[in-house]
Amino acid sequence: MKTLDLSPLYRSSIGFDRLASLLDASLRSDQSSSGYPPYDIEVLDENQYAITLAVAGFERDELDLQLEKGVLSIRGKKHSEDAEERNFLHKGIAHRTFERKFNLADHVEVTGADLNNGLLTIQLFKRIPEAMKPRKIEIGSNPNVIEHPRNSEQAA
Repeated sequence: MKTLDLSPLYRSSIGFDRLASLLDASLRSDQSSSGYPPYDIEVLDENQYAITLAVAGFERDELDLQLEKGVLSIRGKKHSEDAEERNFLHKGIAHRTFERKFNLADHVEVTGADLNNGLLTIQLFKRIPEAMKPRKIEIGSNPNVIEHPRNSEQAA
């Protein structure tokens, strides 16, 4: 497996310490993933997204969605009694147990989920806090500036 050299990013960026571990985990999960169930990630608007998974044959109570520490996990597990009662000549619809994980960026919230026609759609919204929105900083007009003690001694 190849490793990525992120040193150019670290020379000009602050606070992206988790980026390397997220990229590494993402590359490892892509290699070990079976590709089931297939999914789409869609940008709906500037701060709105949707993840759609094809979960044909799964009922609502056989799907489990959890969000923990910025990781959205979707699990599916079929009830075993369904398969025992049926006699298939050909079984091409996969009803196997699955788990998909998605790393969500800071401030991305899950706002809802819906199951319709075999598609599980999860709505996401990125809520940017006021403190993180762009703002103009006036030079020399910041009342919250704390003077360094060494400078105040020299002035006295």
